[in-house]
Amino acid sequence: MLTEDQRGSIDVVLVSPRNPLNIGAAARAMANFGFSHLAVVAPYAPHWREARSAVGAPELLATAAETATLAEAVSACTLVAGTGTLAHRKPEQPVVLLPDLAPFVQRELARCGRVALVFGPEKHGLTREDLSFCNVLIEIPTDARQPSMNLGQAVAVCLYELAARLEPRAFKAGSPKSEHKPESSAEEPSPATVCADLELLAGLVEEAMLASDYSPASMRDANRHDLRLLLRRLAPARKDTRRMLGLFRRIVRKLKRVPKSD
Repeated sequence: MLTEDQRGSIDVVLVSPRNPLNIGAAARAMANFGFSHLAVVAPYAPHWREARSAVGAPELLATAAETATLAEAVSACTLVAGTGTLAHRKPEQPVVLLPDLAPFVQRELARCGRVALVFGPEKHGLTREDLSFCNVLIEIPTDARQPSMNLGQAVAVCLYELAARLEPRAFKAGSPKSEHKPESSAEEPSPATVCADLELLAGLVEEAMLASDYSPASMRDANRHDLRLLLRRLAPARKDTRRMLGLFRRIVRKLKRVPKSD
């Protein structure tokens, strides 16, 4: 099994689930593999915390976070992995087969990142807008005659793969886990930017685009969508994001001082 720290750095996010029984099944699967961080985004049913299918996991449902938006649910995460089928969609982010997901997660945990596994609603899965918040799209291999999977089963399969393939972090022999600090290395990757800061940066870039009349107002939604995808493809380190935030703040201030010509 994974260490407590590893399991505690992985969130399961359910977007607009309709059936409370599926939420309960997802919670039960999380408890099976020792995961405890669940977020439910804009649930359809108001009484989802009472789902009877959460056998052995009522506390997990009781402490789950409920958010109005996906952006809020993944705001503290540095790697967001959406799930879905490619049967009726053209992906705009890298596609990772489920058996290949563990190395991505392993690298993110090694640099003290936080990972979100995002699952869409039962009827149609994650939307294009939902996926704009995701760094990668996980494809669960299924028979082409039945590509979709029950929500609770999809959560179980994904968590099993991580539990089976991730390597538990090693700690120095004889040292308490809480006192262990990883040795620094020149090749150690910089911490990634959390999603909340990427959204802040995207908002500043968009503000600069509007102030400079970069494109018609009708393109605003499309530009925002493309900016989200671009920033996640670039995957800037936290220090680089801070620099870009400062840069675009100055640009926006300058642009707002310049009078617009007729």
